[in-house]
Amino acid sequence: MQALTFHGGRVDEAALRYPDAPMPWIDLSTGINPFAWQTAALPEIDWRALPSVSALRALTDAAAAAFDAPDIAIAAVPGSEIALRSLAHLSLPEPFHVIAPSYRTHLAALPGARAIDRDAVLRGGVIDGTLLLANPNNPDGEMIAPDTLLRLARDLAARGGVVVIDEAFADAMPGGSVLPLLTADDRVLVLRSFGKFFGLAGLRLGFVCGAVDLVAAVAERMGSWPVSSAAIAWGTAAYRDRAWIDATRVRLAGKSAALDRVLRGHGLTPRGECPLFRLVQTGTAGAIFERLARAGILTRPFDYAPDWLRIGLPDGPDALARLDEALRHR
Repeated sequence: MQALTFHGGRVDEAALRYPDAPMPWIDLSTGINPFAWQTAALPEIDWRALPSVSALRALTDAAAAAFDAPDIAIAAVPGSEIALRSLAHLSLPEPFHVIAPSYRTHLAALPGARAIDRDAVLRGGVIDGTLLLANPNNPDGEMIAPDTLLRLARDLAARGGVVVIDEAFADAMPGGSVLPLLTADDRVLVLRSFGKFFGLAGLRLGFVCGAVDLVAAVAERMGSWPVSSAAIAWGTAAYRDRAWIDATRVRLAGKSAALDRVLRGHGLTPRGECPLFRLVQTGTAGAIFERLARAGILTRPFDYAPDWLRIGLPDGPDALARLDEALRHR
């Protein structure tokens, strides 16, 4: 069971634990967009050659434009998880603080970090050093307004501090990113994920953006070829596909509203503003997880919050109906 509470996406583990569950499994344990980007116009990839500097620059330019931050320092990384794992190797000011609850890797990313309550920080609690948080937050999907975060970052910077913002889910939320508000002087490092919004998590692509020295330090650690030729080609084409991006944001809003209706129909109150997942809090969360798993539907439980269950978007009406039916027999 521990494997299923550590990260989402462990369908193989679930299938071993619940061998009698009907197939195919429906994986609702992640916040990955089930409606993945696709196109028939992908450029050819020369697998014999190393990724070129110009191609990598085209990728970062396309991403920066999509983030509405064309003048902010940016570097590609093989997934935002790697960016998090690189933080301990930067010269970030101590002490380290991590807003909790949040993504599990956050506390591991900054050794010795102290968990701090989000509301306490937003009420004006004075801290020093480095603050790491997710926006929108994972697992509860709550948002902090970008201008509020910028004020917080500038207050902390005045005391020599840095704010690191994990925006892994921000592509799904127009106007939710702090990046368009940043200047070159802001002591902010923003982490972005490609795979969650574009539904291509296996490509392993992400970005670090913001403070020039911190972005340069991560880029130096990644080396000359930080991501694959496939990640460069697919990422560049996807970020340039503005029509798909705009249409998908509308689509996700509609799909999350449909999920909300199903959850409410079974007496569950969905939490969160991120359209890629919902969190429900109930004393029967464990029993719901078990019932859904036995029905071949994997959701995300939490060892530190046994009354929580995170539920991602089903990939269509059949999957949503199957979830509805499984919840009906609680």
